[in-house]
Amino acid sequence: MTRTITPKGRNGSLRSLVLLLFAVAGVLLAGAAPASAHAALTGSDPAQGVVVKQAPSQVALTFSEKVAMNDNSLRVLDPRGKAVQTGKPGNLSGTTYAVRLKGGLGKGTYTVTYQVVSADSHPVSGAYTFSIGAPSPTVVSGAGPTAGGGAVGTLYTIGRYASYAGFIVLAGGAAFVLACWQRGAGVRALQRLVVGGWLTLTAATLWLLLLRGSYTTSGKFADVFDLGLLGQVLQTKTGAALVSRLLLLAAAALFIAVLFGAYTKREEGEEKRDLTFGLAIGGVVVAAGLATSWAMAEHASVGLQPGIAMPVDVVHLLAVAAWLGGLTALLVALYRAPAETPVEAAAVRRFSRLAFGSVLTLAATGAYQSWRQLGSWSAFTDTRYGQLLLVKIGLVAVMVGIASVSRRWTRRLADVAGTGAVAGRSEAAEKAGETGETGEEAAGEAEKASVSASRASGSASKAAEAGKAAGTGAPMRAAQLARQRAAMDAARQRRLRDGDPHRFGLRRSVFAEAGVAVVLLAVTTALTQTEPGRTELDAKAATSSSSAATAPTNGALTLDMPFDTGGTNGKGVVSVDLDPAGVGANEMHIYVQKPGGQPFDIPEVKVEFTLEAKKIGPLPVTPDHITTGHWSASGVQIPMAGDWKIAVTVRTSDIDQVTVSKNAQIG
Repeated sequence: MTRTITPKGRNGSLRSLVLLLFAVAGVLLAGAAPASAHAALTGSDPAQGVVVKQAPSQVALTFSEKVAMNDNSLRVLDPRGKAVQTGKPGNLSGTTYAVRLKGGLGKGTYTVTYQVVSADSHPVSGAYTFSIGAPSPTVVSGAGPTAGGGAVGTLYTIGRYASYAGFIVLAGGAAFVLACWQRGAGVRALQRLVVGGWLTLTAATLWLLLLRGSYTTSGKFADVFDLGLLGQVLQTKTGAALVSRLLLLAAAALFIAVLFGAYTKREEGEEKRDLTFGLAIGGVVVAAGLATSWAMAEHASVGLQPGIAMPVDVVHLLAVAAWLGGLTALLVALYRAPAETPVEAAAVRRFSRLAFGSVLTLAATGAYQSWRQLGSWSAFTDTRYGQLLLVKIGLVAVMVGIASVSRRWTRRLADVAGTGAVAGRSEAAEKAGETGETGEEAAGEAEKASVSASRASGSASKAAEAGKAAGTGAPMRAAQLARQRAAMDAARQRRLRDGDPHRFGLRRSVFAEAGVAVVLLAVTTALTQTEPGRTELDAKAATSSSSAATAPTNGALTLDMPFDTGGTNGKGVVSVDLDPAGVGANEMHIYVQKPGGQPFDIPEVKVEFTLEAKKIGPLPVTPDHITTGHWSASGVQIPMAGDWKIAVTVRTSDIDQVTVSKNAQIG
């Protein structure tokens, strides 16, 4: 006989747990930061914080990769917030872009804001300041525009998550039916699962296409239905990828119609085997095309070795779909397949082999992608991308551990199935030997008995109808009793099935795998929106080199001092720049940053200079606030050379303040 795995009765509990897992994933997504830039600003001219004597003719920005710009991507604002750029920004060379400035600019602090789209489709935005002649107060916030954030950014992130989930369920569910359990093509629960994946992916793709224009520009929900922005999106690489995905989904709809229509009606034989082969080839082509729509517009399309990275990314996505999507299909089959079409132990074994091959593929492709995106071991801990990747690796390890438990339950089911089949054949042979019948004769007798039982059932049904027509109530009571007995028998069989430790153990382990898979998908979605570690480290190195190159050579001094006032938002770093750090008048700039490097404002910052060896000071200096996290003071007088103590008092609230200090040679 064939060992089967039949559905458990508590479907409400299953639905509740699945909804809980998706809620956990939603919390992870909601807590994620707005999409990080995948192209980083690596240089600028004029540089950040520099004071130039004469007004420049243009502002040039250099990024770590090529970016897309529109007319308002690069703006320069004077101290009153008025735009002073002229014309459209253009590409100077390579990854350097510039915009020309108006003539006759006055002295003061100017703010440069940029909002562009990186080559891997993610929005990049930011701002910095430079000064002409001398720093001055400015009404412009130093934060700059925020791309990829707000309500539109959150909706776009949800759309990306839904598109990945839809693809995994669609491709993985179809693969489970064709490769592992072909009888499942006629199971309504699996049909709803695969069709639901198709609908989810289609709706998410349309949603992303509408949101794309606002997501990469204004971030306003009112611009979602702007046809002008939609037209611009359709001319981009990402727009082309989304449209291609929609066209491939039309082919996927035809594939689903054949799989759950004509395929289920075919009898077993050579014709159905040929149709299975054709569906497998067509399904792989469509699934690979859908995976390519991500690879051509995401991380794989830019950076190192895109010609290798894109096919590897496609294989990686297909392996993820085969494993996680097949796991979802198996979970639905275990809990929702009807009693007349139970899941066979052989189907579980076939999926176990498919999942094992998928894991090996993921390990190989994931190792290549990790090397390509990180570039060094330190990036695992020093970058957010590396930290998320460590979480993903840990979740995969947990899933593999749970999968090994599932494989053990599968082997036990196979052993039980094999033992049952041998016992069944032995019992049939013994009965045939006792009656002197051959196997064919015994089969013939069994068929006759079945026909006789069917006829008896038909006669009973006719008798019941006749009794009903005669107005007697006995047949109706008999039918009611028969239904009650059938319900009691079904409940008894259900209790026996639920008491099977092998079946219960398999269900429990598969359900645990599916729960981890939901969280893993959330982490993967966050990874696709995070700046790769290699890019982040290269940008930091380039920024450091740029700062070193633009630093004055006449003895300018920079001191970094961590502080902690003990209150809310009380930790950070205060930097003091003194130029030329000599006797006489000096320019002083003070920058306050959070531990992560983001500039932020505090209520008050004061500086005191003390030359303890000569008992001079403290000489107080109260700098002027320039922009977010930036203060400045001109004409800071240092009366004589020596080892000066520079003390900075930082106040982060009405009651929280601290004074930090360092000694430095001035003059």
